[in-house]
Amino acid sequence: MLRFFAKYKFFAIVLFILSAIIISIIYSILKPKRVLRVYEPDMVSTELVDSTVQHVRKYHKIKDFSLLNQNGEKVTQANYENKIYVADFFFTTCQTICPIMTGNMKNIQKELKNDSEVLLLSHTVIPETDDVPQLKKYAIEKGVDDTKWNMVTGDKKHIYDLARKSYLVAKTDGDGGPYDMIHTENFVLVDKKKRIRGFYDGTKEEEIKRLLDDIKVLKQSQ
Repeated sequence: MLRFFAKYKFFAIVLFILSAIIISIIYSILKPKRVLRVYEPDMVSTELVDSTVQHVRKYHKIKDFSLLNQNGEKVTQANYENKIYVADFFFTTCQTICPIMTGNMKNIQKELKNDSEVLLLSHTVIPETDDVPQLKKYAIEKGVDDTKWNMVTGDKKHIYDLARKSYLVAKTDGDGGPYDMIHTENFVLVDKKKRIRGFYDGTKEEEIKRLLDDIKVLKQSQ
């Protein structure tokens, strides 16, 4: 009996390995791939969505924009053509959540520094004081890579409309006027078709990890 098992030991090992490979292949085929949802306005809390778009259930996309970055260069959708990007809203003199958010955005920049498929976009919410020179100073202080990360300023109402009607991250009250103020910790993941694929708390490390994981998932499906 022992002589029999010794004779076929090699074949048993080969059979075991082949079985393991086949089972692994079958599992990978049957296991559903994780896909990120496409967020529509009617899926987001109404307090974060402008009343004019709260009813939208499909085909929502980030509207066209025209803003100036920290180098005084015009930034539009063309700069993000065929790119995945992470967007947020901040201001340079903020002493509460913004420094944490900017630090976490910098961590994303570091993690994805060699990935040309993913870019970053930060909008100031007080453009009347965060002009191009101020943004440039802030960008230098925070170690912003100009090829990866645009910090933008421009018309306040335009920026606030983007936050409320496109990115769906700011309360509906206000009109972008002098006393209107947006303060949101949300990071928004946007795909190559200008659709929202995720919201993340930009002040929490675990949320940044989730965002980085979701970017990997999104890249596999784009």
